[in-house]
This record gives sequence, C-alpha cells and structure tokens, in this order.
Amino acid sequence: MAPAARLANLFLDMLASERGAAQNTLQAYRRDLDDYIAFLAARKSGPLQADTDAIRSYLADLETRGFKATSAARRLSSIRQFHKFLYVENRRGDDPALVIEGPKQGRRLPKTLEVKDVLKLLAVSAEGIDDTRRPAGERLRAARMHCLLEILYATGLRVSELVSLPLGAATSGEQMLVIKGKGGRERLVPLSPPAIAAIARFRNALTDFGAASAGPWLFPADSQSGHLTRQAFARDLKFVAAMAGIESRLISPHILRHAFASHLLQNGADLRVVQELLGHADVATTQIYTHVLDERVRAMVRDLHPLGDEQV
Repeated sequence: MAPAARLANLFLDMLASERGAAQNTLQAYRRDLDDYIAFLAARKSGPLQADTDAIRSYLADLETRGFKATSAARRLSSIRQFHKFLYVENRRGDDPALVIEGPKQGRRLPKTLEVKDVLKLLAVSAEGIDDTRRPAGERLRAARMHCLLEILYATGLRVSELVSLPLGAATSGEQMLVIKGKGGRERLVPLSPPAIAAIARFRNALTDFGAASAGPWLFPADSQSGHLTRQAFARDLKFVAAMAGIESRLISPHILRHAFASHLLQNGADLRVVQELLGHADVATTQIYTHVLDERVRAMVRDLHPLGDEQV
C-alpha cells in the first residue's frame, strides 16, 4: 500500500475509533481523500509534501471539473481534518490547510414541505390499509409506508435511524423512542399519538402476514442489512408523493426531516430543543433553520409592537 494511502487509513481509523464515525461518513471521507491524494500523486507529491499552494490548486481543479461550491467546501473540510491529523500525530511539522479559506457559498435554505402537503402524504399512504379485499402483501406495504411517514414527521429522524429501528421500538404504546445517532450519541424523541397508532397498526399487519418475528428490525426486508434500505424507502416515498400530486423533486426523506424542524420552529419551538430532537451535536448545524425564526420574529414585531403596522 502506498504511503499516502496508509496515512489516509490511519486517519479513517481515528475517525471510527475516537469519534464513532458512521460507515457512510467514513466512505465519504475516503472518496474525498482518494481524489485529493490522486491529484497530488499526478504532480509527484503527497500529503506529507503538499503545501498551501497545492491545496489551492486542488480547489481550482475542482472548480474546473464543475464541482459546486458546496461540494468543494466539503472536500476542503476533509482535507483540513486530514492535515490537522497529520500535524497532531507529528507526521509533518506544519498544517498547510490552516490558512485556506473555503469557496464562497450562497446561503442555501433547506427544501421543505408545507403542512398541507405532509397531510396529503399521510392521507394517501393510509389509503386501503384496512381494505380486506386487497392482498395481504399490499396492505402490509401500505401500513409500512404509513408507519414510516408518521414516525418521520413526528420525530425528524435521519433516514438511516428510521429504517433501522429495532423491532422493540415503541412497544406497548410507549411514547418515546431511544435513538442511537451519529457518534453513538443517544437521545430521546417523543412520538405523536398518530405515530403510535401507525406503529400498532403496522405490527398487526406484520402478524397477519406472518412476518412478526422476521428478525430484529421493525421494518424487515430482504436486504443485506436485514431491514428496509434508505434507497427503497426514498423510491416508495416518491411514488406516494406522485399519488398525492406532489412533484418528485420536492420530496425525499431528508425533506420531511426539514419539514419536521421547520414546522416546529414556525409554531414557537426553541432552537435548542429542535437541535436536541434532530440529534445535532452543535446548534450551529441547526441554525440553517434560522430563516424560520427570522420570519417569526418579524411577524411578532409587526403584530405585537404598538407601532408595528405603521407605514414608514
């Protein structure tokens, strides 16, 4: 194995062991570093020899290749952490990425759905669940999708957290879920009454279909993991959205997570509470939703201040 690849592996091992990075996160870092190391190798260099100009050249190369500013910023973040690791571990005596500024990015607001659109999705997904004239398999799939949507909108879970819920989640009508999120951090998230009812209905459908003990997962599937995959859920969600008259580009599991957060903030939730529910380690990550708070503050001043409706 080339020296540069060995250094990258040491860095990834550190992320996994010390920070509890998830497999998807590690794969993303590996892709970023493999591309960076290949760029340096083409110039007869490597991570121990690269200087600040080399990193700037790499960023310029990304722009030439058509990378968006957000993608380039993520690559730079990986490179910064990699070089910081090499410096802290005394692999080199300086950190060439320390003074590099990231590419300019416009403020990107998260896509979200209006409440009425979420209600449409929930209504369409529930159609036919109790229709005994339908084949049991169809009713089971409908109950599963409705359950997934009710849980997602009630909790704002990451899609990976949602599809891998254990079979024992919310048994006996429990009103809270214990979620093990990024970095192994655990958090409690409350369930809404409709979500609790949807879980009970789905459990009954599993029993009727003879799949109640199909494994340790709430959403079992014939996949490598043994549970429903993120890709399969995203595909089925777009089908339900089409039935509800919602454009496919406006819908994804992550957009429903955004809807959960945005709708809470619109109705007066505290940003710190939303941070905890989403499982963000830093409130700065949650602050992407501050546009919702800004709108609410402006409306509050307009409606409650004695001169709020005066024309200037």
